[in-house]
Amino acid sequence: MKLTKTLLLFPLLFSLSLFSLQSQASDYTKTKYPIVLVHGLFGFDSALGVDYFFGVPHALGKDGAKVYTTQVSAANSSEFRGEQLLLQVEHIIDLTGAEKVHLFGHSQGAQTARYVASVRPDLVASVTSIGGVNWGSPVADLVRNKVPDGSFSEAIAEGVFNALATIIDFVSGNAGNPQNSLESLETLTTEGTLAFNAKYPEGVPSQYCGNANMIADNGVYYFSWSGGKAFTNMFDPTDAALTATSLVIGETNDGLVSSCSSRLGYVIKDNYKMNHIDEVNHTFGIHHLFETDPLTVFRQQANRLKNLGL
Repeated sequence: MKLTKTLLLFPLLFSLSLFSLQSQASDYTKTKYPIVLVHGLFGFDSALGVDYFFGVPHALGKDGAKVYTTQVSAANSSEFRGEQLLLQVEHIIDLTGAEKVHLFGHSQGAQTARYVASVRPDLVASVTSIGGVNWGSPVADLVRNKVPDGSFSEAIAEGVFNALATIIDFVSGNAGNPQNSLESLETLTTEGTLAFNAKYPEGVPSQYCGNANMIADNGVYYFSWSGGKAFTNMFDPTDAALTATSLVIGETNDGLVSSCSSRLGYVIKDNYKMNHIDEVNHTFGIHHLFETDPLTVFRQQANRLKNLGL
């Protein structure tokens, strides 16, 4: 009888242990301020039921973080998109009662987030750049140089890409956002990015591939991470295209942005075995088999912010 009772206690004790561990881990990503996700060029919040930051809101939210995804123009200048983002940040602050937010920006979304932090640092606790175009992209330089300014081919290309951006916004339920693909392209060139940095310098290293302080003069914390490998999984259909564009860059890169160009503030890591799509856990979570899961990197950053009291 005693043995039977003891055996019956094992499942109960095991369940209580699991509950205890889950309770301890339940606030792992519970930051003081809400986390706001900002998409890149030709991005969206959610389209046809698929998140741009694939699985990220759930991965962060299940252990305590309040997460909000935003939608700005799929194609426009970073300043224009920044003004759109600022309105959404103000709305999130009104909605939650929080004093500030954390901005996580991918690709051009990093510039978009940086703009908001620069013009309204009182509303932003931190900016995290993910594969951010912080020193320009040779891919954007090539496209801009190959299409003559004011030419017929430029007009055709602009029309096609503006139409694509309009469709993206439409299927994501955000029809009506102004699109300007030429402005977005100009913003992402080396020349355009340097001009952007001159206006909004917070978190930017003083030299290419350099380091900057974690806390900028405006009181905002700046972080960055990025990938350094274009081809990461043979089952990902986007890898071939990113491998082709990576050849334009000529240094360690994620297929569209060099590791050095991605650096902003405190650099968490700039050479994960991730490409530009893997960084936001796309395509549908397919990534390098022997690299940290992208969702883990997001969770670790939320925990880092939490431990900083943010």
